[in-house]
Amino acid sequence: MTFDEFGLNDKILEAISYMGYEKASEIQELTIPPILKGEDILACAQTGTGKTAAFVLPILDHLAVEDNHDLSTLIVVPTRELAIQINQQIQGFSYFMNINSVTVYGGRDGSDWDAESKALTKGTNIIVATPGKLISHLNLGYVKFDKIKHLVLDEADRMLDIGFYDDIMRILSYVPEKRQTLMFSATMPQKIRELAAKILTNPVEFSTAISKPAEGVLQAAYVVHENQKIPVINSLISNKPDLDSILVFSSTKRKVTDIVKSLRKAGNSVEGISSDLEQKEREDVLMRFRSRRTRVLVATDVLSRGIDIKDINLIINFDVPGSAEDYVHRVGRTARADKTGIAISFINEMDMEKFDRIEKLIGAEVIKIPLPPDMGEGPVYKVRTRRPGSRPAGKRTYSGKKPDRRNSDPS
Repeated sequence: MTFDEFGLNDKILEAISYMGYEKASEIQELTIPPILKGEDILACAQTGTGKTAAFVLPILDHLAVEDNHDLSTLIVVPTRELAIQINQQIQGFSYFMNINSVTVYGGRDGSDWDAESKALTKGTNIIVATPGKLISHLNLGYVKFDKIKHLVLDEADRMLDIGFYDDIMRILSYVPEKRQTLMFSATMPQKIRELAAKILTNPVEFSTAISKPAEGVLQAAYVVHENQKIPVINSLISNKPDLDSILVFSSTKRKVTDIVKSLRKAGNSVEGISSDLEQKEREDVLMRFRSRRTRVLVATDVLSRGIDIKDINLIINFDVPGSAEDYVHRVGRTARADKTGIAISFINEMDMEKFDRIEKLIGAEVIKIPLPPDMGEGPVYKVRTRRPGSRPAGKRTYSGKKPDRRNSDPS
């Protein structure tokens, strides 16, 4: 389905054309028509499926008709990175329109407080905010949300995981009951349905394929001892200039620092990013990574959702994530918008059961690649049972020895 078929404002269609989009994604096809009609939405779709445009485009279409500078749209998100990303897309899609948007999030040096306050009191069309910083403004009593017509909760499951439930409910107490509410979530646990029942009115529900990495992602894994991980990374990326955008996920901030030091010793262009950095530093690191000035970015899960960096070639899970859903979000950083990419995971002795849960969730067994001969053998891969329909039930093992086959390295 093309964007012309939605009947969107001509200025929006012109911006879409300049941005290079041609066909709508599944979640966009499902949600844009009812949003244009003013209906509440409860939508579940995985990372990288075009959720942002699914709610931004119809909201901009409504604002094009209203043609004023009242604060009419509030978008609440879990992280500052996602707020920045959404605002960038708003600015792109509204390029030919007289529409303004402002981000409200913490972690800055305070110089943005006045600009945020002005936007919240004297008018801008759209506010994209994280709950904590928005509550700080609300506490001072000058914020007026009485003209809010569109409320969006994006990555709602992530906000509840972080512990923003009370903040969300408080923010909602400032917003008119008569409004359009759009709730987007990557997963649909019971707590999301309970929240939806409280804040949505006769919502239209949609769910695209959940917990499935994009088809363009080639997934593979190495079964390794902890001290083999860095050598494997170096073997994967050395002498491979085509891999010019590599994202490594680690489980802790301390590991990020250690991985960066180790990869730099091998001559790699690498930087790390975590919540330890000030917001300006994080933005600068991301800018260098986006522009390919930094080849390798090592990050905690602060980047697993809500960061839109185009054409990442390779994702490396240095540690298996604790949540199977987080694996999907990490892997979703590559192969976006019908592109292709590679996702490699390192599985040590402690992570085998966790990785088995991931395979059960995605409904597929991830190929285990033998280690290069000069690195010795990895641990034996053992899990309790196999998934139905793959091979006979029972214990499965992988010795880490190289079988007699060619072209096993996907990179």
